[in-house]
Amino acid sequence: MMFNLGKLIQMQRELDNRIQSTKAMPIQELIEKKSLALLVELGELANETRCFKFWSQKGPSARELILDEFADGLHFILSLGITLGMDEDDTPIMFEKGIETNCTTCFIQMYQSALAFCQETNAEGYSQLLNQYLQLGFLLGFSFEDIEQAYVKKNLVNHDRQRTGY
Repeated sequence: MMFNLGKLIQMQRELDNRIQSTKAMPIQELIEKKSLALLVELGELANETRCFKFWSQKGPSARELILDEFADGLHFILSLGITLGMDEDDTPIMFEKGIETNCTTCFIQMYQSALAFCQETNAEGYSQLLNQYLQLGFLLGFSFEDIEQAYVKKNLVNHDRQRTGY
């Protein structure tokens, strides 16, 4: 299955439009809030993988929970791209298997890339952020199909939350 980034971007655009129609704010504030949300989601994802918890004998959470958290992060990455006008369907996907094999290192690199992108928003930084996140997904054992299905499922949940005043 080919990864359909354009489909996910369109779904995210619809969700963003729905949310922002009732919660208007200046673009810089919106970017800051979405950036912090992404950092929080990265932490939640890392926490579910437990990859850094060397002191604990407990294993990672269930695969479905980790995939759900991964989909949350992807929502905010795509949303940032849309907000900043970097949401073209031709954002290059440079998904290479086996770049990084250590989850802890990969999470640290994700934080670095996310913070760097927040400091200087540009197309190259966005592409790097998106691609590193997809690399992290692969490292966690997810295929493009897994990622797309989880995103679609979570997007429906997010629309339902908007309907019910979450």
